[in-house]
Amino acid sequence: MVAFKEEFPYLRSDSGQLFEFNRDWLHAAIKQAADRAGYPRWWLTEHVTESITFYMRLRTDESVVAFSQLNQTVRYVLKVIGYNEIVPHFSPAPPPISVSLYEIAEEAGAGYELAFFDLLEKRVAAIIETGATGLHFFGLQPTIKHLRGVKTWTRACDALREEVTCFIREKICSGAEVAELNCSIR
Repeated sequence: MVAFKEEFPYLRSDSGQLFEFNRDWLHAAIKQAADRAGYPRWWLTEHVTESITFYMRLRTDESVVAFSQLNQTVRYVLKVIGYNEIVPHFSPAPPPISVSLYEIAEEAGAGYELAFFDLLEKRVAAIIETGATGLHFFGLQPTIKHLRGVKTWTRACDALREEVTCFIREKICSGAEVAELNCSIR
């Protein structure tokens, strides 16, 4: 890996899945921990988030940081600033995962819908195994055009879009391990 999105290293879960560092996710996790500890609308949430974000931006010498290491860093900061009671409540799930449907379609090849669905099924299963709580599929319209081999949208594209959307929903809902997963498809 040579370049990083917004100059952050990736986060690696215990299962080996890589995630992009997401400032909004970190802010929400700190806010949730403070709320659980009895600090609703904690005034230091923004400051702690910015400090950790700045620290992560400085970690450009490493391309990947263990998710557990980030958790330890946040816990350490909370202890140092005197809010040790928030620490036990800080146990975030991995950040949301973004999946490019178009990249999967390109890997499958133009017009190879069966290969696309097979690759998509494998990707969804792998993501569910990580225990992620947020999943964002993007690039639906260009994916459909690529699979159909057309430049302009057709009625057949509408049907395939519905099929892809239903397929994703079915695979997510059929995963027995899924307790709560927020999913969006764009």
